Amino acid sequence: MITIIEGLPEGVLGADATGEITADDYRQVLVPAIEQALAGGGKLRMVYRLGPEYQGMQGDAMWQDAKLGAGHLKSFDRVAVVTDVEWIAHAIKAFTWMIPGEAKVFPNAEYDAAVAWLTR
Repeated sequence: MITIIEGLPEGVLGADATGEITADDYRQVLVPAIEQALAGGGKLRMVYRLGPEYQGMQGDAMWQDAKLGAGHLKSFDRVAVVTDVEWIAHAIKAFTWMIPGEAKVFPNAEYDAAVAWLTR
């Protein structure tokens, strides 16, 4: 399940991933939130937290994630991925050169530091 994180600083969108992520989570929650955040123009700063309750992503959700990234390739200014899942952290670090804007990985214990980095 993906839920939108409330109470973040102005200009920062947050998403919390818990349990197993589905394509419907993207279509019904994340994509509309991103499109609404981008409606005013400008670029997006986003924190995407995969906390201890995160259990993985269904194959169709991976496809939705890829489509979202391709469709909004230049829409992101900064993305902070907060996770203790090592393979995800390594993948983000390995492919940051492909992501327009900046992307950085933080462990779950440094969630507040991730949000602070996005607001600088």
